[in-house]
Amino acid sequence: QLVESGGRLVQAGGSLRLSCGTSARTFENYAMGWFRRAPGKEREFVASINWSGDSTIYADSVKGRFTISRDNAKKTVYLQMNSLKPEDTADYYCAAANTIIAVIGINDYIYWGQGTHLTVSS
Repeated sequence: QLVESGGRLVQAGGSLRLSCGTSARTFENYAMGWFRRAPGKEREFVASINWSGDSTIYADSVKGRFTISRDNAKKTVYLQMNSLKPEDTADYYCAAANTIIAVIGINDYIYWGQGTHLTVSS
């Protein structure tokens, strides 16, 4: 089970950190990812991190603004979001992949959280 937290209303230009925790005993066996779904749009890839945390991939739309990280001891993955824009408004989901390497394909992810909502006001 994956549980996201941290979503809220933020002004444009602001920062926010999302967290995703689990009680799974084998958290370090999975690459982790963040996806988002904006109103009226399909779910899209945001960022992914490998099992050890030393390899990451980002969508072009968030590169340089968002940072994904993980703490395997705490069984938690984070998404630090800076310079937020109104177009970042979405439901954000964390997911665990069926591999230890960072991946971008939605079909590579086998476990999903329920999501946390971010609204960025202009």
